[in-house]
Amino acid sequence: MAHAFMDIAFTPAVKACQIAHGSRAGYARMEEGPARNDRLGPDERDFIAARDSLYMATVSETGWPYIQHRGGPEGFIKVLDEKTLAFADFRGNRQYVTVGNLKGDDRVSLFLMDYPNRTRLKLLGRAETRDLAADPDLSAVLSLPGYQGRPERAIVIHVEGFDWNCPQHITPRYTTEQVREAVKPLHDRIAALEAALAEAGVPVPA
Repeated sequence: MAHAFMDIAFTPAVKACQIAHGSRAGYARMEEGPARNDRLGPDERDFIAARDSLYMATVSETGWPYIQHRGGPEGFIKVLDEKTLAFADFRGNRQYVTVGNLKGDDRVSLFLMDYPNRTRLKLLGRAETRDLAADPDLSAVLSLPGYQGRPERAIVIHVEGFDWNCPQHITPRYTTEQVREAVKPLHDRIAALEAALAEAGVPVPA
């Protein structure tokens, strides 16, 4: 195993497509060298710690993939060590498709997105659910004081491999807070100008 993510994702059929479309040679070179991309480093830790959501795919008993969005406050995903991350799974619509799928197949695929910076981290791993009431240490690590979501369980993911994607075709999107911070200097400038006009006796339109 050199590049852990590619070792898993690049099946014979995938490699055949790469050959057909002319990209196989470049990826073959990337697969050489010492083992890598199987352990989370500082860049991955910092990126994960800044996320407020993720997309997680599981596989059902019938072979169909299922993608679930998981969210929370920034930093709700915790890196426990270089091979493990976890997050509190909050109550939603109570369909439990992801939880049910994990009972039959623990393999998962994660996408973690940074839309403003057009960056994404994709990760392959094996997931397990844990009862937070039975694991007070993990519960303490995943605790989010002040957040209103009701955690039903913890999802712990054991990392098998990861890779960073290129920024092509990622449309930048911003949270309300990010927009507010970006326009704050403009609001401050407008307020200062209006105050200067008022002081000079110039009527300021409402």
